[in-house]
Amino acid sequence: MRVLDDAGQPLPGASVTVAQTRHAFSFGNIGFDFLPRAGGDPDHHAHEDVETFGGGTGRQLERLEHLEALWLDLYNTATLPFYWGRFEPERGRPDTARLRAAAQRFADRGVTVKGHPLVWHTVTAPWLLDLPVAEVEQAQRERIRRDVGDFAGLIDTWDAINEAVIMPVFDNGDNGITRMARELGRIPTVRLAFEEARRTNPGATLLINDFDLGSAYECLIEGVLEAGVQIDAIGLQTHMHQGYRGEDAVLAVVDRFARFGLPLHMTETTIVSGHLMPPEIEDLNDYQIDEWPSTPEGEERQADELVRHYRSLVSHPSVQAVNYWGLSDDGAWLGAPVGLVRADGTVKPSYTAVHDLIKGEWWMPPTTLVADAEGVVRFRGFAGEYEATARGGRTVVLSFPNPGPTRIDVRLPSSSGVDAASDLL
Repeated sequence: MRVLDDAGQPLPGASVTVAQTRHAFSFGNIGFDFLPRAGGDPDHHAHEDVETFGGGTGRQLERLEHLEALWLDLYNTATLPFYWGRFEPERGRPDTARLRAAAQRFADRGVTVKGHPLVWHTVTAPWLLDLPVAEVEQAQRERIRRDVGDFAGLIDTWDAINEAVIMPVFDNGDNGITRMARELGRIPTVRLAFEEARRTNPGATLLINDFDLGSAYECLIEGVLEAGVQIDAIGLQTHMHQGYRGEDAVLAVVDRFARFGLPLHMTETTIVSGHLMPPEIEDLNDYQIDEWPSTPEGEERQADELVRHYRSLVSHPSVQAVNYWGLSDDGAWLGAPVGLVRADGTVKPSYTAVHDLIKGEWWMPPTTLVADAEGVVRFRGFAGEYEATARGGRTVVLSFPNPGPTRIDVRLPSSSGVDAASDLL
């Protein structure tokens, strides 16, 4: 950063305080806990006795405020639930107002909000079963246009379609979306999701997302791209209830999908802090257990593995987002102890370890720097947004959206603080 006076001349010896305000990388988590009685993933427990976020009894409000403070001190991206069967269980009565209120609350706190998902065959609207496939397709198209339009400007990132690999052959109960996907085919179904969303919000970031990280998903992506469908990012799920797969295994998967030249989002990540699910379980939903406690040994393991996981993913140039799937063990998917916070609200070692990484090692606190003889101030930081404040108290926002060296000129008039916006050179 070169500090200049109002005439454009370098200011040697100028004192500037630089502080980071946001990461460019997306560090996310679900925000389901802050949407009482609205949505949630298939097994995510909803707090039925709390009318809206910030409501309920004093104890319930205190719990939510405590979780919110922990959430906001660590993450910058929130995923909110748009599971059709819970968002619109009765046709024509979507839960738009409540979802907008929650999304707005996050946005007001500087958090990017993502919607999940627009098309999925699970937790889908029960009334679709009464419709012929042609009407299911029409209802699905209308749903995408309505919800993407209603939330445009507030939610501009969506999982456009979720788990399309298994969608047309899903056999765990009848549903309208599987019947539609079986008749249309996978690629036309993906096209439907992306084109309707894109038409409604051309500036949206739209993802294809799946838990199947094998060749079937690669083939589907190849076919979709060859068909001319624009995908903005590829979502990769990594629910590791059976144990951390290790840096080498995870990065091998990342490398395979990086070949498409698209940003990669690790959309659903979990690592348990208790005993591991048996390896012979093929579908994680098949593991039924009354209690799945977090243990001291498991918590130490989880902390170590999460730090390793984040370090390896952030180091990969194609990965732009890591979204963890649950802050608290209370209501976690499948009852697994995957949270960074115990059910009683106390933080696990994993919360502290990840916080020390994201808001410690990868975060620049207010740091006072002095320009050299050429007016240059050098600093090293994580890609993102920063504020530079002069002695006079005036502040300018600096943006470093991408890794790598960046030179910025900042005008600092001699009379007082920073006067003009920075210019990227």
